[in-house]
Order: sequence, then C-alpha cells, then structure tokens
Amino acid sequence: MKTAVIVFPGSNCDRDMAVALETVTGRAPAMVWHRDSDLPDGTDFIALPGGFSYGDYLRSGAMAARSPILRAVADAAARGVPVLGVCNGFQVLAEAQLLPGALMRNAGLNFVCRTAALTVENSQSLFTAAYDAGETIHVPVAHHDGNYFADPETLDRIEGEGRVAFRYAEPVNGSARRIAGVLNDAGNVLGMMPHPERAIDRAHGGTDGLRLFEAALGVLA
Repeated sequence: MKTAVIVFPGSNCDRDMAVALETVTGRAPAMVWHRDSDLPDGTDFIALPGGFSYGDYLRSGAMAARSPILRAVADAAARGVPVLGVCNGFQVLAEAQLLPGALMRNAGLNFVCRTAALTVENSQSLFTAAYDAGETIHVPVAHHDGNYFADPETLDRIEGEGRVAFRYAEPVNGSARRIAGVLNDAGNVLGMMPHPERAIDRAHGGTDGLRLFEAALGVLA
C-alpha cells in the first residue's frame, strides 16, 4: 500500500501524520512537496497535515489550495482515492472546494489547544467504520481558525446526507452545529479539525485516533 503526505511551507504536523501512516501500514509514506505536480504512481491514500501553510496568509489554506499538487489531489479524489485533511489540511480542502463550507476564526478569537470530546455521527464511511455511531472519542485540537461555517441550506444538506462525520460533544470554537469533521458527497474525502494522528499512542494520552487510520487503510489492504 502506498500512502502520501502533502507538505506545504508551514506544515508542522507532517511528521506526526507520517508516523501514524507508517504505524498502521508498516511502510513510510511518500512526503510530497506542494510544488510537485504529480503524486507517486499507485498512491492509495493521501493526507494533508496540520500546520500553518504559508503562515495562514490571506486566509488559512487559501494559498496552499492553489499549489500545483492540489490538482493531482483533486484528480485522485475524483477517482475515489481516500483523502484525509486534518486541521490546516481541512482548511486547504475547503478552500480548494473539495469539501463544502469554510473555516473561520474561532468564536472566542483564541487559539484552542486541548483534548476535545467528539461524537461519531456517521460510522458507515471508510474513515469511521471502526467506530460506533454515537460513540464519544477523545482527540486533541490545536487551532485558531477552526470555526466551521456554511449557509443553512448547505448545513441541512450535509446533515441529511450523513456527511457530518464528527461533532464536538460540547462547544469548542463556535462551529456551526458543533461540526468537527465533514465528508464529501462520495465519502472518500474527510476534513476534520481535531488531530487523530496525535491520538495513536497510549503514552501520548490515548489511542482514539488510531481506529480512523486502521479503518481507512484497512479497507485498502
């Protein structure tokens, strides 16, 4: 199995993501620079990590979404390749219009860094199949612009289509309907603000994020 982590100037969770992918697959991912125009042949899974791409200049993820590699990511997603965007990666996917909505400044205008309780809203996706619907898991958050916004019609649609993957169990950043993670309409692209790659080792505080990787990568094994 071949996985890839997209690296932007300002990424700071790319190595954490690489460790998570190697832990599950036994194989180090390709670290793909944002200025590359192609993914490695046979890439089975793509991750966009957290961080501060381009220093969050203009808007978080706005400049990274125009990077050459995003065209290859979009093409791969259209073919059904699973794509996971975490924190800044979620922001990039939203700015690239691979996911609906936008990520704005947190409601309190403060950086939020703590472990958050999440409710699993959809346990039928390839990313969430190892969880039970309604289950509460605990995953770290670390962001300043994680306030998920979409117009009411879009929110109603993604709710009705089961595309809300995770919801904050309590208010964290002002996100509409406490949405923490969103799927695309095909179910193979997930963006989430919490960091599952930081919850794969019990010594680091918990392993609730490990099942996300095991589910997504196990489908492909």
